Amino acid sequence: MLRTEEMLLNVGPQHPSTHGVLRLVVKIDGEAIVDAEPVIGYLHRGTEKLAEDLNYTQIIPYTDRLDYVSAMTNNYAIVHATERLMGLEVPERAEFLRVIVMELNRIASHLVWMGTYLLDIGALSPFLYAFRDREQILDLFNELCGARLTYNYMRVGGVKWDAPPGWIDKVGSFVEYMQKQMVEYHGLISGNEIFKQRTKGIGVYDRKMALDYGLSGANLRVTGVDWDLRKKQPYSIYDRFTFNVPVGKTGDLYEKYMCRMNEVVESLNILQQAVNAFPAEGKIMGKVPRVLRVPEGEVYVGIESPRGELGCHIVSKGKDKPWRLKFRRPSFYNLQILPELLKGQNISNLVAILGGIDIVLGEVDG
Repeated sequence: MLRTEEMLLNVGPQHPSTHGVLRLVVKIDGEAIVDAEPVIGYLHRGTEKLAEDLNYTQIIPYTDRLDYVSAMTNNYAIVHATERLMGLEVPERAEFLRVIVMELNRIASHLVWMGTYLLDIGALSPFLYAFRDREQILDLFNELCGARLTYNYMRVGGVKWDAPPGWIDKVGSFVEYMQKQMVEYHGLISGNEIFKQRTKGIGVYDRKMALDYGLSGANLRVTGVDWDLRKKQPYSIYDRFTFNVPVGKTGDLYEKYMCRMNEVVESLNILQQAVNAFPAEGKIMGKVPRVLRVPEGEVYVGIESPRGELGCHIVSKGKDKPWRLKFRRPSFYNLQILPELLKGQNISNLVAILGGIDIVLGEVDG
């Protein structure tokens, strides 16, 4: 009989496969994980507290720094909540632009996840292809708002900049290109035997556990729960578009991959419909007071970010700054299930399980 002793292993906070400054204190017995504790807070900047001293427009750039892989959805969460509290009507052209940039950002986010996830478990080529295709989306954003990562694009009542001439046609061309690329990605990855051995039957959990931990997004849908806020609680103009919600059954890492890849396909479908129906003319800003004074009251809105339900709760005292602001950050909630998934696993599966959750540490820490 081999005698082993338990030992503590620090993974991070500076580790390439933690996708940011996350520290995992892992208790191992030989190669088996006995317990794991995520240590967070290295990237905490106090965004919600800082917002109490900022007017509503000044808060928008701060939201870019939360989920910095999908900043457009963060922008939308704060302006959508403010508009709901003020009862503002947003012009149709602005809503189309919002949907287009959010779905482009969803695709870019899933490409980053897919590329880095395959890199985590030993495949280099998909990472290079994913970032090549994401670069086209960043070029579109750069042309639209002058930024590639933190956009500051949304405004209360609309958007900051209109689409430049020919931009919508470029989005349509990208959709056609990306639809062909998805076939290639599936040919390269989905049927790969090594990839399936590293992901099938690993990190499994059921519907009850997902709901108990408050999971959302693909992390919830892989257990068979058909829940997407764009469908269940439509916001913006999502009720105008026809698209499906990818749902899994087994809750393992492979189905998380398939779910997110299928979400890219559905985002492309939404983009195609939005490009075809895009208004030829119209305003990009509604009637908004020069100084935004939000009526007294409180509101909570939830939207479907690439990582799940991104919520924004505002309490207003009728001034130009929020009295209280709270974000429901999906990465923070999704991360909580990690210790449960790691117990009893081999140490070699740690990075695969962590990467499958798809966290962004700026959003975890806030």
